[in-house]
Amino acid sequence: QVQLVESGGGLVQPGDSLRLSCVASGFTLTYFAIAWFRQVPGKEREGVSFISSVDGRTAYGDSMKGRFTISRDNAKNTVYLKMNNLKPEDAAIYYCARRIGHTGSWYSELEYDVWGQGTQVTVSS
Repeated sequence: QVQLVESGGGLVQPGDSLRLSCVASGFTLTYFAIAWFRQVPGKEREGVSFISSVDGRTAYGDSMKGRFTISRDNAKNTVYLKMNNLKPEDAAIYYCARRIGHTGSWYSELEYDVWGQGTQVTVSS
């Protein structure tokens, strides 16, 4: 069964850090680019970060640059998202997704075919 499973979310205070994990099963992660998205109830899903399959090229949403770092360990079939200096506005459900499209922007949901169930991140003092 092809699936992605996120973990690592939780309740943290502003300024804290978290590392999210996205574990792939049923397929070889090496051959796919992966992105993280997030969504707050009532709002559209937002692209957080992206990592390519071949050269490890990364991209970030504007508000995440300098605070978030995406990485991958193909041997573990896992992609990570390290989030530093978390802010209340980072609170959301975070999803990872497998990219199959190559024509649109990395932050377009249409480029992705497999999504995880999400992990909740809450940032509150």
